[in-house]
Amino acid sequence: MSSQPLLFPQKPHYEILDGLRGVAALIVVAFHLLEIYATEPLYTVPLINHGYLAVDFFFVLSGFVIGYAYDDRWGRMSLWNFCKRRLIRLQPLVVAGSVIGGLCFYFGAGTMFPRIAEIPLWQLLTVMLAGCFLIPTSATIRYPWHEMFPLNGPAWSLFYEYIGNLLYATVVRRFSKGVLTGFVLLCGAALARLALCSETGSVLGGHELTGEHFTIGMTRILYPFFCGLLLFRTGRRIRLQGGFWIASAVLAAALFFPRVGGETHLWQNGLYEALCILVLFPLIVLAGAGSPIRGRFSVGICRFLGRISFPLYIIHYPFVYLFMAYVSERGLSYRESWPLMIPVGAGCVALAYGLLKLYDEPVRRWLQARFLPHRP
Repeated sequence: MSSQPLLFPQKPHYEILDGLRGVAALIVVAFHLLEIYATEPLYTVPLINHGYLAVDFFFVLSGFVIGYAYDDRWGRMSLWNFCKRRLIRLQPLVVAGSVIGGLCFYFGAGTMFPRIAEIPLWQLLTVMLAGCFLIPTSATIRYPWHEMFPLNGPAWSLFYEYIGNLLYATVVRRFSKGVLTGFVLLCGAALARLALCSETGSVLGGHELTGEHFTIGMTRILYPFFCGLLLFRTGRRIRLQGGFWIASAVLAAALFFPRVGGETHLWQNGLYEALCILVLFPLIVLAGAGSPIRGRFSVGICRFLGRISFPLYIIHYPFVYLFMAYVSERGLSYRESWPLMIPVGAGCVALAYGLLKLYDEPVRRWLQARFLPHRP
């Protein structure tokens, strides 16, 4: 056993969970950069075929952290106070992501997105403003997708995150452990059915403003989010030496795992995804919450990754649009695009950190001082 002093020996801040969130965010960026080379009909992405499952991992983490942060505050904190706290935490970067998406929009005109040049400025500004308030729109301003947030696709998961937060604050926080367990089991059954019975053999979806995608989105938020809450309330943890590095490796392996079953056995891939969300991701969160973290290097990595995780996730996709447009316009192959792909990803990380320090943290401090003068 290491003789190094254990950092944060009292009430845990769950540094490892912060680090895991950052690892997942980095994988999401890589997955999205590779999406330009996805093949149909099963939407198979090179190298990181299951990268979209990172969203479901985020939801498990969010449920756990919400329980940890707020379960003991009710009685001293009103529903409106809870909503203000969540808005202050998330909304400044949601606004930044939408504005960046609007600023990048016209630069993507060309072979990949031929309709961009036809979009009037008023429509772009309307969609950007809707995105700032996280209001979904059916406006199709970016061919060939029909995203509910056309300027910043990943914002769809924040939309469902807010739904999960509201359900927690208004109803689920009152559930006993037994009732919550039964609710999570029902939601897990719904998620397993989605994964095993979908026409694509996956849980992929939720990003469009249609009834089908709304059902997928709700199914994807309900089990992971409230499973995370249940994990916190059970008090059970998994303790591993080197927990951050082990958990990160397992998470990366799950997201990099290739698609299985092909077109003839779709249920096999659905089963894999269901097992990841229902079993593996909760175990990873338990390991992250229960493992010690030693050494300033590991702590520093976790802190940095945790701090950039949300900014990186919410601002990177407009640059992915530009990357796709550039690759399509020049007909670059997978191998030819690597020299550009790496600096685009690194630039997104740098921008995320800059926004965190120069925009997000100062704005949140001001909002907290203005709207949360008395903390419970």
